[in-house]
Amino acid sequence: MIEARIQSVQCISPAGLHRMSYKEWGAPDNPNVLVCVHGVTRVADDFDSLAQAMASDYRVICPDVVGRGRSGWLANPEFYRVPQYVSDMVTLLARVLANGERQTVDWFGTSMGGLIGLGLASLPHSPVSKLILNDIGPTLAPEALQRIGDYIGQDLRFDTFEQGADFVRAVSASFGPHTDAEWHKLARDVLRQGQDGRWRRHYDMGLALPFRSATLDSAARDEAMLWAAYDAVRCPTLLVRGTDSDLLTHDTAQAMLQRGPKAQLVEIAGVGHAPTFIHDEQIAIVRQFLLNK
Repeated sequence: MIEARIQSVQCISPAGLHRMSYKEWGAPDNPNVLVCVHGVTRVADDFDSLAQAMASDYRVICPDVVGRGRSGWLANPEFYRVPQYVSDMVTLLARVLANGERQTVDWFGTSMGGLIGLGLASLPHSPVSKLILNDIGPTLAPEALQRIGDYIGQDLRFDTFEQGADFVRAVSASFGPHTDAEWHKLARDVLRQGQDGRWRRHYDMGLALPFRSATLDSAARDEAMLWAAYDAVRCPTLLVRGTDSDLLTHDTAQAMLQRGPKAQLVEIAGVGHAPTFIHDEQIAIVRQFLLNK
């Protein structure tokens, strides 16, 4: 079985330095690099199945975005926003691509990870050569954002792992059907036991601050900037949408086929926000787009 290597890189925000952890799979000298970035309350471990499946073809890099998992937390939670995350990824890529002949990467981003990839891919001289957006687009349904914001800000503690796992399974039901073992892993990846013996989610509760400070005007500005970024993307792009998604609407997906990189679209039936890419049939979508296999 292929094993991951746990690495870290030092990044900077306007409030100071922080460490960002990442999992690395595959041959460290493979010039073909795939970066996989998770959703807003998830972690690098989400991609264990996908990374193992791709590691024979790629060096796969799966970061814990700052404030989550094994990574450090920001001194000022106001910076838990996409521009800071893009800056951190530039630092990560400088490490990953150092001294390599090839200075490009392919990118798979789920939800927030897709927005980070979109921001990076839109820049002049971007290193992103192929982009997969997993259930995310420039227009974000307000109801879904409210649901996610409410979920992030709950500082819940659980007396047992099983109680925490039941909570994760309930709030993640939109991921679609999974086995009990898969739900157990999805919970184990994001629950941590504190010194008091109780279980809590792995991330900085400060992540909720940008959601709470959002206004209608700021949301409109953010949407305009995201569409401008999408229109600036020039690399081949695949858009994956769960047919039951409440974050990426059918209309937004259709608009993304007509402008910017004119993404290809694959929809996954019976799944909402967002497909986990644990299952073989979902992993096959990635292999087909990136490798034509």
